[in-house]
Amino acid sequence: MKNLLTGRVRLILAIAMVLAILLAVVGVVTQGATPGEKVVGALLSPFRSLAAGAVRGVERAYDYMFRYEMLEEENKALKEKLALMEEDIRSAQAFRRENERLTELLGLKEAHDDYDFLSAYVASWDASNWKSACTISKGTSSGVEEGMCAVTEHGQVIGLVTATGPGWATITTILDPSMEISASITATGYNGVVQGFYEKNGALRLNYLPTDAVIKNNDQVVTTGSTLYPKNLILGYVSDAKLDETGVGKYALLRPAADFDNLEQIFLITNYVT
Repeated sequence: MKNLLTGRVRLILAIAMVLAILLAVVGVVTQGATPGEKVVGALLSPFRSLAAGAVRGVERAYDYMFRYEMLEEENKALKEKLALMEEDIRSAQAFRRENERLTELLGLKEAHDDYDFLSAYVASWDASNWKSACTISKGTSSGVEEGMCAVTEHGQVIGLVTATGPGWATITTILDPSMEISASITATGYNGVVQGFYEKNGALRLNYLPTDAVIKNNDQVVTTGSTLYPKNLILGYVSDAKLDETGVGKYALLRPAADFDNLEQIFLITNYVT
């Protein structure tokens, strides 16, 4: 567009020069003229007026083209400035969210002073009805080891580290059907095993509950404690309860406590007292 405008400007300037010369010639012809030359001048007068109008039109067109090019450059500069401002806003929002998470983590650390944490950001996801895992931005060079438990700043379980590399690690989440975690319902003390429920994507299932177990919606389910998971980490909340396939046991469907859809940062528990 800029090259096109430059070509047009050159053409306009050339036309303006020709018209200016024509006006000059007409002026010379009519100044100090004889009666015959005045007649010629009178005949040329309409052309002179036409040329003057054309010159004014050319000047307006040139002015428009010149302003257009200036506005185009200003628009480009404003867009670049706006992009930088939007990037600054996104960075500020990310810092604010991180500060909020670290503030919540301090509360978790105060409640469990035996916990040591290592923070990392989620780099990518690998999820389907049959698998749920994410890759984080830290690995063995940062002290990450297989079997470490990943949680949110609120102590909500994300999953376990199942593979590592120097600068990365894979966390298989609790939504994965292959994961099994010993758990209990806080309100009643009923124990069972939590695993990902492939028939309902994004849900958990608490298995092996007594048939006569009284279960209420929104009952909290936590870890019972093991060599992999510290005790009383939050897994989810009851959303439904049914008899299992055998008809002699009961299971509960759980809504995960962690918000997996908006997960940005996780915290690995690198050490704790069992």
